[in-house]
Amino acid sequence: MEWIERFLEYLRVERGMSANTLESYCRELNRFKTWLGEKSFKQVSREDLQVYLGELAKLGLSAKTIFHNLAVLRSFYFFLLENELIDNDPSQLVEFPKLPKPLPKLLSKEEIEKLIQAIPEDSSQAIRDRTILELLYACGLRVSELVGLRLEQIHLEAGYLVAYGKGKKERVIPIHETALSALKKYLNQARPFLDKTGASPYLFLNRSGKALTRQMIFNIIKRTALKAGIQSSVSPHTFRHSFATHLLEGGADLRIVQILLGHSDISATQIYTHLDRQRLIQEYELRHPRSRAKSKELNK
Repeated sequence: MEWIERFLEYLRVERGMSANTLESYCRELNRFKTWLGEKSFKQVSREDLQVYLGELAKLGLSAKTIFHNLAVLRSFYFFLLENELIDNDPSQLVEFPKLPKPLPKLLSKEEIEKLIQAIPEDSSQAIRDRTILELLYACGLRVSELVGLRLEQIHLEAGYLVAYGKGKKERVIPIHETALSALKKYLNQARPFLDKTGASPYLFLNRSGKALTRQMIFNIIKRTALKAGIQSSVSPHTFRHSFATHLLEGGADLRIVQILLGHSDISATQIYTHLDRQRLIQEYELRHPRSRAKSKELNK
């Protein structure tokens, strides 16, 4: 049995791979075999693989497709090595191409308002949930930072909180008046009913008086998004992305946003400048009197 056929049979029987995936693997391997010409799989070197992947790039294939091709070849060569059909695996020394990071999803200012207003504040839990959304958007906190917040980290009179980010790095984040007002209401009217013993040091508590978990925060947001009629997927990180993007759109300095987010490297913050630029292009297309998007809008 030919090596490709043996490998595909192994994937089908041992790994339970679907027909569509097997077809994809077969296509990629046969393309590579055709490219090799007279050379056998056993004769392939690391340099051969690099040249092959480079030629795929020249053909206009995306980084994602090239990444998949190399993943297939690595899997194939690992199988050959494990079955003692070859003496060394040339694919292990070939680096995967870097895939472009997808732009983070974000909510519009109107959607943020819609989410917050969807919680009626008619119970201790509702007041807590609304305060959570207010604080996520006001401070751009990571979900781990939010659930880890202790009372001692909140400074109401001074109008800021202290967050502990990755590597326990400390940063001070201002809290605007609207979020401060929600926070005060939660601390005065809701939290005492959740922390019946008065013993918990954590800010946000469940009905049993224990700190909320990450999953509970995700569930609160998911439930609220459904109630608000927002179709796109919303998570705590969506609030963080929206916080950063809206600050930049409002003219905030990139370095300030970096500090507020707790990014050690500004390149992690620069992705939001791409979002801002994308929004700028959309606005230009819609507002410029001679743009096609503007014409379509007027002809609706």
